[in-house]
Amino acid sequence: MAIARSLIQRDYRVILTARTSSLARFKQHGIGQSDCLWLRPLDVTNAAERKAVVEEANRRWDGVDVLLNNAGISFRSVVEHVSEEDRILQMNVNFVAPMELARLVLPRMRKKRRGRILNVSSVGGMMAMPTMSIYSASKFALEGASEALWYEVRPFGIYVSLIQPGFINSDGFDNARFTDLSQTAHDTINSAYHWHYLHMRGFIARISRRAFATPSSVARTVVRTIEQKRPPLRVPATFDATVFSLLRRVLPRTLYHWLLYRSLPRVTDWGARNLPAGGDAQEDDSEEQPEKQEGIDG
Repeated sequence: MAIARSLIQRDYRVILTARTSSLARFKQHGIGQSDCLWLRPLDVTNAAERKAVVEEANRRWDGVDVLLNNAGISFRSVVEHVSEEDRILQMNVNFVAPMELARLVLPRMRKKRRGRILNVSSVGGMMAMPTMSIYSASKFALEGASEALWYEVRPFGIYVSLIQPGFINSDGFDNARFTDLSQTAHDTINSAYHWHYLHMRGFIARISRRAFATPSSVARTVVRTIEQKRPPLRVPATFDATVFSLLRRVLPRTLYHWLLYRSLPRVTDWGARNLPAGGDAQEDDSEEQPEKQEGIDG
């Protein structure tokens, strides 16, 4: 929404898309349709809807000059708690859809020999965090494909950029999804991964609430990148993104991973559990019965 407001304030023709169930949010925020501002339904995982939006832009506006892939979801889950269905949905939204939309707009961009493709990545695309395995996988994939695309389309005057926000002062962290198994483990004190979820969830919430970056500041970074004559491939959008990028470059990899591991919230508690008599620390969490814990503050 912050990006939409920033673009509307400039002399751009804009196509704002959202799933049909979310389109009404634009009206609630005072954003209505006009000749230069279209509101279109788009579930980015739906190939037919992707094609329809791009074809309409080609027919009426001679193509898309700037593609901004901002849709994304995040699963909060360790590797053991991810089903194939969860994994496919995460990758389809965060990786497959952006690359498919890029593929659809590129022919007109190549013909014009100009264009911008901005893919919103994440600090999670440069460093992985526990309990966010498939989210990081989707962003690592987006980063790799975007880097390859940067080389491929530069000869045509097209620039590809990865916008890399880190922690943002918003309630976005509350939108992370649990899988069925990760929700059970989060709620069950005897789960092998219970403390992973409790401590990481609280850690992310605290940092997000204290972050200086806001949706508006990230939106300004996006617009600035669009308007640069030669935008870079990677654009850190928050202070912590800049710091983590620097750490990756200057620290030996062994020291880098040791430092991050020691920085995890109360990591010495991880793996601890209250086992029933004769319990096995390696038992399958999917066979445990949830034991709700009241009053636990992550």
